[in-house]
Amino acid sequence: MECLRTDDGCFANLPDYNFAAHYLMVDDSEGGQLRVHYLDEGPRDAEPILLLHGEPTWSFLYRKMIPILVQAGHRVIAPDLVGFGRSDKPSKRSDYTYQRHVDWMTSLVLQLKLTNIMLVCQDWGGLIGLRLAAEDTQRYRGIVAANTMLPTGDHEPGEAFKQWQTFSQDVELFPTGNLINSACVSTLSADVIAAYDAAFPQEKYKEGARQFPLLVPTTPDDPAAEKNRSAWKVLSQWQKPFLTAFSDSDPITAGGDKLMQKLIPGTKGQKHTTIVSAGHFLQEDKGEALAEVVVQFIADNR
Repeated sequence: MECLRTDDGCFANLPDYNFAAHYLMVDDSEGGQLRVHYLDEGPRDAEPILLLHGEPTWSFLYRKMIPILVQAGHRVIAPDLVGFGRSDKPSKRSDYTYQRHVDWMTSLVLQLKLTNIMLVCQDWGGLIGLRLAAEDTQRYRGIVAANTMLPTGDHEPGEAFKQWQTFSQDVELFPTGNLINSACVSTLSADVIAAYDAAFPQEKYKEGARQFPLLVPTTPDDPAAEKNRSAWKVLSQWQKPFLTAFSDSDPITAGGDKLMQKLIPGTKGQKHTTIVSAGHFLQEDKGEALAEVVVQFIADNR
């Protein structure tokens, strides 16, 4: 598998992102290896919080939350998905599949020997993370789902998602930073937009970002549909703490929190939260507020 790797110099002097870089190699199903970047902050002997980002962001998205979570005594792991941030980026779109994304993050969790994990997931972080938790339930102690979903293709995707899918394929230059800015309630500063663009110095680095919208199951016969259905069977019996923390201004995932509260037993009795004045990327709009919600959720479920 041919991969691109963004030069370290592209990540110099990013705003509020003064975290040490860590790397490990994950196996590819065809025998190759990819380098994955991750942050590892806080006490190594503390129970870990696994922060999974989505499309087209990277661990920079969690920079407002990490210090608050660490201050509360937690170990925080925030990887860059393959194709994003400092992680390797396969150069062919055909190299990106839903299953491979699950496999790559499974490898990271296993190599780091993480147990008693609190999963915090947003956007594609949920499509991947909810699969991780459902396929290895003993390794996870709880879940916070924020503006995410686990589609099986058995229901018609919303109009907002279909418009996004079409845009992502038709636009000539994929506007990473400006795309994130447009999906926030607040206006991002120029240096924050540039930080998101830093991971993709040329258009050829964006094949993973381009492919992600096509990997969301939208038909019952999608390659990932059956395993997502199997994950839902597990989640429909999930008794561990499960919190929804969706924002009030995200047309893509609106209503997903109510569905999870209806179908997942672990949601019962939890203090589900709607983050006010936040768009799809609520970590940008209200990262500190979301971090406090996570800290309180963990404290309430000791």
